[in-house]
Amino acid sequence: MIVVTGGAGFIGSAIVWGLNQRGIDNIIVVDSLKKSEKWKNLRGLKFADYIEKEDFMYFLDNGLLPNTISKVIHMGACSSTWEDDASYLAQNNYSFTKILAEFCIENSIRFIYASSAATYGMGENGFHDDVNNLEILRPLNMYGYSKQMFDMYAKKNNYFDKIAGLKFFNVFGPNEYHKDNMTSKMYKSYFEIKDTRKIKLFRSNHPDWNDGEFVRDFIYIKDVVRIVLEILDNPGVNGLFNIGTGKSRSWKDLSTAMFKSMDIEPNIEYIDMFDHLKGKYQYFTEADMNKLKSACINTECMSLEDSIDDYVKNYLIPNKYLGD
Repeated sequence: MIVVTGGAGFIGSAIVWGLNQRGIDNIIVVDSLKKSEKWKNLRGLKFADYIEKEDFMYFLDNGLLPNTISKVIHMGACSSTWEDDASYLAQNNYSFTKILAEFCIENSIRFIYASSAATYGMGENGFHDDVNNLEILRPLNMYGYSKQMFDMYAKKNNYFDKIAGLKFFNVFGPNEYHKDNMTSKMYKSYFEIKDTRKIKLFRSNHPDWNDGEFVRDFIYIKDVVRIVLEILDNPGVNGLFNIGTGKSRSWKDLSTAMFKSMDIEPNIEYIDMFDHLKGKYQYFTEADMNKLKSACINTECMSLEDSIDDYVKNYLIPNKYLGD
């Protein structure tokens, strides 16, 4: 059995879809559905069982999980960078990950977990997934720090020769629809263009960057799934790894690709940056992919243009999910 926590969420449900594409459905999906719309991500997927997170934790604490579990892909977390309840983030993103990782290590179960590129903060110390330099990173928000907390714990306890941590950069694509304010700019721009025939981008608040020309490492969900499953296939690939394209692209590039996919003439309007983002905005992110390449994992990804075209034409316009 393969456990996918956060299995109804964006990346988690996409991983379940990727497993299904391989003909694998002996999967236990763990999540906390509550009142969100993420249950819709599960409708086209095949899995053996669904367990609410609270029940899963009870089974874990009391030794009641099936002894047939061989792999755990831990994508379950609060991923909102706007979440201001630090205790909730520490409990959900740090403590739960600790307990689950230790259970897997003790039982020789393959453990892969989601860290985040948010641990890099402003990127002033680079974007190198080097475990030796974790102490110098300064996340900008509690979400990033909650991920950093477990990365540091894993390092302190010498777990990285037994487990794989994945620092996801800017992931976008189908099944992110339930994420509200945390959906990608691609998703938001589709409806913005559809309704107004224009895109709004922030003016630069930094003297070294022109409007719309600051960059991100955008990676399509299908490339993320392919890379995660390749790591899953190779139990000797352990450590802390960046998951990105290794090629940063600008917001202008993103906008141009969106307009082209929707067959609409480009129309970009620049607006002032929100006050709560000033001083906390990343003008540059780009994953250093050399470590993953050296582990013989294929890091070649779809271009931003091809990714957006697939997303728009095959999912957003027809209103489809992975698995539909």
